[in-house]
Amino acid sequence: MSVAVVSSRAITGMAARAVTVEVHLANGLPGLSLVGLPDTEVKESRERVRSALQNSRFEFPARRITVNLAPADLPKASGCFDLPIALGILAASGQLPDIGLRSHEFAGELSLTGELRPVRGALAMASAMLAEPSARALVLPAASAQEAALVEGATVYGARTLLDVCAHLAEPDVATPLPRAVVPL
Repeated sequence: MSVAVVSSRAITGMAARAVTVEVHLANGLPGLSLVGLPDTEVKESRERVRSALQNSRFEFPARRITVNLAPADLPKASGCFDLPIALGILAASGQLPDIGLRSHEFAGELSLTGELRPVRGALAMASAMLAEPSARALVLPAASAQEAALVEGATVYGARTLLDVCAHLAEPDVATPLPRAVVPL
């Protein structure tokens, strides 16, 4: 497969609007292009994603990679798109099955080693996701998942690394499931 689609959210004020992260791999000079009104933080994800994939022992494809963050007229800010971009690259290059991507939404900033860093707006993401008719499970960095779990009825999973998320998606019945975030009593 040379195209993958991953769901995420963009924070705009108090709202979290749905964003579709489309990743296309093509022949040509290797490089990664981001389109869809990304700000500087999102543009810098190119290097974070490349390093995180390589340090997690995945192959960064030596192909022309185009990442479209749709809708194009919605400004995208923050590092929360690192995780969906990385998963899209892995799915488009055949290193990760895309079947699990359809039933989840993802947000998370990647460190260069593949660890997930907290993101802002987790509560808004869970609330907006739950309000839609086709509510999915939300996968966030463990540090952000507790905040999102405050939304009653939302299915929220916390992960510590890119490898944790990939193991969960590759074989959800065999791999250790991501811990579900719960509100502490």
